[in-house]
Amino acid sequence: MKTLTNISRWTFGLVFIFSGFVKGIDPWGLEYKLADYLPSMGLGSLRFLAPAGSYLLPMAEFLIGAAMLLCVRIRLSSLLGLIFMAFFTPFTLYVAIKNPVTDCGCFGDALVITNWETFYKNILLSAMVLLVFIRRKNIQPVILGKWRYYRMAIITTIYIGFVTWSYRHDPVFDFRPYKVGVNIPKSMKIPEGEKADIYANSFFYRNKQTNKVQKFTDADYPWKDTVNWKFESMGEAVLVKKGYTPPIHDFQIRTAPGDDVTSFFFADDKPTFFLIAANLTKSSLKKQELINGMATWARFSGYKFVCLTSTTGARLEEFKNLAHPTYEFLFGDEVTLKTIVRGNPGLLYLRSGTIMGKWHYNDIPTIKEMASLVSNVTK
Repeated sequence: MKTLTNISRWTFGLVFIFSGFVKGIDPWGLEYKLADYLPSMGLGSLRFLAPAGSYLLPMAEFLIGAAMLLCVRIRLSSLLGLIFMAFFTPFTLYVAIKNPVTDCGCFGDALVITNWETFYKNILLSAMVLLVFIRRKNIQPVILGKWRYYRMAIITTIYIGFVTWSYRHDPVFDFRPYKVGVNIPKSMKIPEGEKADIYANSFFYRNKQTNKVQKFTDADYPWKDTVNWKFESMGEAVLVKKGYTPPIHDFQIRTAPGDDVTSFFFADDKPTFFLIAANLTKSSLKKQELINGMATWARFSGYKFVCLTSTTGARLEEFKNLAHPTYEFLFGDEVTLKTIVRGNPGLLYLRSGTIMGKWHYNDIPTIKEMASLVSNVTK
């Protein structure tokens, strides 16, 4: 029983440390996830809690996990772990049944698991922490004295440093599909040998003789028989079998009228710059002068420089009047743009569809630095 208790304590502690760390170094990502979660569950009025939750939830996980691993206040840490699981296990059961979102986000972008896998994982962790709590008096720490507390303080300080840095910059460790070095068009394709999702379609045709509408499937719909049947409508496709999902499957660049111009930017082997501003109404103007200057430099150098945003209409015009941009605007999905770079705005540097660099607005290089970077790649 002693061995099982220690294995449970180590496993629970490591899982909580990992979960808290990968979410903690990407606080913006967790905030976006919480902001999506709440409205999908009818709790849109609580979205104001998302920023605080993006800090407090992963920090609680990390500290509980570290305390369990180091045997610091084992009674308190196991009790807090038990309370934590007592809340989130029923919650993840609800999410698994109702499926309001497809990704729970419990391990950030580092490890994506299904809602049911999340629930089963929580059942196992609940059993582990319950065992530790029951046998807490029999647990002897490996490190005695105050050294446990010193190590806990050092670990906590390092963790807070990572979180603080990640709030004002792009995450230190990038687990997203848009990492530097990734070729976007290749990451959007299904590899040879892999199968795409299989859907069952339904078609509704009206019989010209009886005037009755009949439902057909992919196997028997009478599309060639125009003498007897007239097409009426198509039903919603139903997923039959899940296939391979490319790492990037939602990247699209559109013009204001809605034309897809994505491939136009992938075909160019010259540097292409995208200012990523998911929401211009919340976009920082801190580096606007630098950004305008860089756009002018890019244009005179023969490079493309455009802003990708989801903001349209009057709000876009308001931003133009305020920022006096020297670049054009194209449009993309807000969630996708938030995934590419956490800064609002951020800068993305592409070459033939490959991500050569990306920066939070606090880290955008100077024009001289960017010219040097581009020149070195060209050589």
